[in-house]
Amino acid sequence: MATGDGAQESRRHSHGPSRNRHHLVGQRRRHRRVGNGGQKRRPRGEGSRLWHRCQSAARRIHARRGQHLAGPHHPDPFRIGHKGHGASHRGAQRSGGRGQGSDGRGARGAPRPGRRASFWLAACGPDRPRQSVSSFKLAVENLGKDYPGTVALDEVSVGFAPGEVHALIGKNGAGKSTLVKILAGSVAPSRGRILCDGVPVALRSPQDAFDYGIAMVYQELSLVPGLTVAENILLGRTPKRRGLIDWTATYARAEAVLARLGVAIDVRARTGDLGVAQQQIVEIAKAMSFDPAVLILDEPTSALATHETEQLFRVVKGLAAAGVAIIYISHRLQELHSIADRVTVLRDGHHIGTVAMRETSIAEIVQMMFGEVAQQERPDDLQPGATPVLEVQGLSCGDSFTDVSFALYEGEILGIAGMLGAGRTELLRALFGADACDHGEILIQGQRVQAPTPPKMKAQGLAFTPENRKEEALIQAHSIRANMCLASMGRIARRGYITRVEEQSVVDALVTQLEIKVADTEAPVSVLSGGNQQKVVLGNWLGNRPRVILFDEPTRGVDVQAKQQIFEAMWDLSRQGIASLFVSTELEELVEVCHRILIMREGRIEGQVRPGEISADELALRCMGAARNA
Repeated sequence: MATGDGAQESRRHSHGPSRNRHHLVGQRRRHRRVGNGGQKRRPRGEGSRLWHRCQSAARRIHARRGQHLAGPHHPDPFRIGHKGHGASHRGAQRSGGRGQGSDGRGARGAPRPGRRASFWLAACGPDRPRQSVSSFKLAVENLGKDYPGTVALDEVSVGFAPGEVHALIGKNGAGKSTLVKILAGSVAPSRGRILCDGVPVALRSPQDAFDYGIAMVYQELSLVPGLTVAENILLGRTPKRRGLIDWTATYARAEAVLARLGVAIDVRARTGDLGVAQQQIVEIAKAMSFDPAVLILDEPTSALATHETEQLFRVVKGLAAAGVAIIYISHRLQELHSIADRVTVLRDGHHIGTVAMRETSIAEIVQMMFGEVAQQERPDDLQPGATPVLEVQGLSCGDSFTDVSFALYEGEILGIAGMLGAGRTELLRALFGADACDHGEILIQGQRVQAPTPPKMKAQGLAFTPENRKEEALIQAHSIRANMCLASMGRIARRGYITRVEEQSVVDALVTQLEIKVADTEAPVSVLSGGNQQKVVLGNWLGNRPRVILFDEPTRGVDVQAKQQIFEAMWDLSRQGIASLFVSTELEELVEVCHRILIMREGRIEGQVRPGEISADELALRCMGAARNA
């Protein structure tokens, strides 16, 4: 047996017969070992964690040389759904190769006849030349993910090629987040296959994804504001010298990463002092410091202004030109012609289609996103009054929104439609007094409110159900009963004392009114489903007898039945004369529920429509400022 540097070099580049691979990881494994209660111990040969790490290291080495570690000698221990590591290989050993197909994959993992052809045709698009499996850097085949009571992904097949920006589009709940989390190793699929360079792999953790060259930049930045740019880029991996950080090498390495992106940012600057666009670029640089072959960007422009978006696009296009496969998620469809080469549309967990961006229009993509929406009709007996209960005149708040004016009438359900970043949430927060405004007036029943604050607006009869209900509207550790009495505590507590009898009577009435499914109101609110938690938030405010309720994404993360119940609750409130201001990214919901819809774009009210005059896809085009024939 060779020793010294020669042996290390031999081990590092070994990808030949199985004996070399066993030499790489240790002695050939034994199938059974006595002891441990007669149970089998996990072998240290093929299929073990060490074996996977060695294989990943070898792939990276040979990828740099333009080679690939594949072939009949490379069994498929990665197939999703196989029992144990290396199961296909063990079956082949026992049966004299019976478990191996002609392509080196286990027979049980082979797709049914016709599946592969249809998969690659769908992945390439109907008008795109068909590509081979290996031409995609990353691909999924018949991928599915099930959650209790929900199918998040169902038979999704799509490929991502190097050197292109591939946009992943779909409305909320379409399955985009689930798909990219599977690709990033954060979520395990229920069925299907993931392929890197045409070879099936298993991504059991984010580290596995890194090993295969997949990095993801999430919508919420993960930078440490108090650290420098260089420290954030190399967080946890700063060069050391004699046990101390080598700052010269750290700054040099960070500057090299930024130079590759073609941007000039001071690596010694404090990250918290940078603008949002520069922080987004630092986040991308952090991901690129791992030298990935695939980069996933989740809503990278959601918090950026137009000029900042252009700077980010230059960076993304430069990475694509260098051969990186970019998976780009965005709700800003108007960006697609500027950044995307291909677009994949998901709807309700299904792959609707993949098209070349230069051959399609925004209107066609919207149609793919929404399809033929079965709209529920608003009851005919809901007629708003003629008296305004809330008036907004010339309201402005920094860069969030400017010169917003409208009136909300008694019993009216007024929707606000817009894309992410339009300023809808910021407007609701300002109306409730959570954020200060620069200019403008807020009038409630004709009376101007000076310096609005949440307690003052609550006393004026306003209620606010925020978008992030788990952190901003509920106390997860408290009981359902306690959460439903928070806003109305002043009414319930007589002479400053809280009585359980008074609380329980109010809670029981609200549980019945809102049809909250709960066995015991003393249980923590955290045990409820998303829909029932949203009903608890609404019930909490109803106990305060409000005049106006501000709904910010009330149906996010709830099932279809719960959505309908929330809509019916809003209609019941309308019958009682309670007005609602309703924000939702699900535009079909606004068309179904509201009396009027305000269109908000880039912080301004651009107009208003009535549901009978417009469809959901036409409303989406108006929100983007696009014409119907775009």
